Amino acid sequence: MLVDESGFMLQPVVRRTWAPRGKTPIEYSWDRRDRLSAISAISVSPKRHRLGLRFSVQDSNIRMDDFEEFVAHLLEHFGKGIILVLDNWLVHRWSQRRLHKRFPKRISFEWFPAYAPELNPVEQVWDRSKYSDLANYIPEDVEQLCLAVHLSLRHTSYEQKLLVSFFKHAKLEL
Repeated sequence: MLVDESGFMLQPVVRRTWAPRGKTPIEYSWDRRDRLSAISAISVSPKRHRLGLRFSVQDSNIRMDDFEEFVAHLLEHFGKGIILVLDNWLVHRWSQRRLHKRFPKRISFEWFPAYAPELNPVEQVWDRSKYSDLANYIPEDVEQLCLAVHLSLRHTSYEQKLLVSFFKHAKLEL
């Protein structure tokens, strides 16, 4: 399982768009600081190499307890155990010992090299959500943003070819 976290703001991610000549699109939004945090994991089945995407969205920053509960939820679906591939975020490092105590022999840890987000296919999940699905999107409130993030991630989770392309982009073989 490859795991990563990201944040989504009420401020739109402004991207270039098409418009008739001389009619530059103008988007109005106000300075809002509300945000959501999301965590997701891409699973790879060892035999069939089938990919899956699991995620969780919450309205506060992801802390160690949130990360550990997400991993516990993953273990409910993968009874034999999992190998977590993580970046070097302190929350991941600090959770390692607690997760080993809580789930002995069911979790192994592997670490991405420091400062190498391009190796993590989950980064492409965030890239697609933020810069494609939700580009130029201005939600009215956090609930509307949460719904949009859920729809984007759910759509991504059903696209097997898209998940495979995230691995190819990271130059990882399945």
